[in-house]
Amino acid sequence: MTHEFKSILLHFIEAKKTGINAVLASLVYLEGSSYRKPGVRMLLLENGTMVGAISGGCVEKEIQRQSLSVFKSGTSKLMIYDGRYRLGCEGKLFILLEFFNPSQGTITQFNNSVAKRTSFNIHSFFNLNEGEQLTSGSKITFDSENWKYLNSEKKLIDENFNVFKQEFSPSFRLVIIGSEHDAVILTQLATFIGWEVVIITSALNNQTLKDFPGAIDLIQTKPNLLKLDWVNKQTAIMLMTHSYAKDFEYLLALKNLKPCYIGVLGPKDRREKLLNNFIENYPDISEQFLNNIYGPAGLNIGSETAQEIALSICAEILAITRKRVPDFLKNRKISIHSNES
Repeated sequence: MTHEFKSILLHFIEAKKTGINAVLASLVYLEGSSYRKPGVRMLLLENGTMVGAISGGCVEKEIQRQSLSVFKSGTSKLMIYDGRYRLGCEGKLFILLEFFNPSQGTITQFNNSVAKRTSFNIHSFFNLNEGEQLTSGSKITFDSENWKYLNSEKKLIDENFNVFKQEFSPSFRLVIIGSEHDAVILTQLATFIGWEVVIITSALNNQTLKDFPGAIDLIQTKPNLLKLDWVNKQTAIMLMTHSYAKDFEYLLALKNLKPCYIGVLGPKDRREKLLNNFIENYPDISEQFLNNIYGPAGLNIGSETAQEIALSICAEILAITRKRVPDFLKNRKISIHSNES
């Protein structure tokens, strides 16, 4: 959800430049099931613009209507939306509406946290009774000690209220090694999902970051000089240079990293050849590293076009990171909104 909060903050900054006020809506408590889980947030601007969504689109108009009093008074409120009679989710949603006006210092700290890929926390305090709540609201911290109000003008929050605690991990990253047309398509789809995309290309490549819409960085280097010290379990890597020799060189450069996923384009025989040659060079490589290599990359959904292949790759990565075995939802024995696999 970090990328969603980043979008909320970016829209707030733009709105503030023109003097447009903002209200933050947060799903803080839930009875039953819902399209989204507690922790999802959306931004409402005084000019009628809405950024993000709490549900699938059913409750947003009511949230916008109820936010009018918050714009007028500046006082937080809790709204309850009973979807058992109006939604297919059969849930009762408790949504905190609060004036959103983080200080410049908070915004700077957030940007630093994103750049350094560190976690941050938001605690939302609320009373389960519907209506205006003078001392309800949310606080944010980047170091677990120094808390800032999301409304810098807030005077008091009652910490004896119910509290929804949420930790935001760094945004998921996809490293794409390659620069052909399919790499551009994969960049666009991954960015749309909310992932941060980093492109790795040859040192002789003359493309720029503008050639990969949505990517946050372009690294042009030789494989033996590649440095990706920040790669962790919140990172997937996709090898798609369309050159066996280049893929092999880059795979050797990845040997000490621990991403959650390494995808390789091409048929299964190509993957086996790649791994056999790799093991010949590094016979002591860990089994975990080898198990994280997926090739042919992507789920078997009948993909043919570059767009469809990109979709299958993203779906496979998502299934792995969420620890799910891909299947048709109609085969689930429990609710699709359950946290169980």
